[in-house]
Amino acid sequence: MAIGASSSKAMEDKADSAAQPAQPPQLRRRLGRADLRAVPEARRALRELLRHWGRPGRSEIAELLTSELVTNALIHTDHDAVLTATVGPAGLRVEVRDFVARRPRLRVPDADNGTHGRGLVLVQSLADAWGVSSHGVGKSVWFELGSDAA
Repeated sequence: MAIGASSSKAMEDKADSAAQPAQPPQLRRRLGRADLRAVPEARRALRELLRHWGRPGRSEIAELLTSELVTNALIHTDHDAVLTATVGPAGLRVEVRDFVARRPRLRVPDADNGTHGRGLVLVQSLADAWGVSSHGVGKSVWFELGSDAA
């Protein structure tokens, strides 16, 4: 009798999971204030999330753009940040939320300024869409890479 009960319970669990819509694959990480070690960790985690997504080269673009957003949030704010990456039917959306209302400025890179000021220009150039969304406390800087291009 115990075998039948166990089997019945397994069938109920299977039916329950089939009835619930599948959640899109998602990465969510809290990034410690000014902890630049989070940048390569975020790239690795995103690479794992995207291992089976898109054509070759799309993962590398996503990693580069994610690095830029994470680095900006950690360098230009004095707070933690939250990275969220979601893969769905339309493609990939990556957001980095920080807790500072000041919006980032898209700047023309200055050749005398080393590598500073190029992050958002890269995001603008390589992402299919990008933007800044205000929140009650802070903002999210996001980009999307479409699945049709993948």
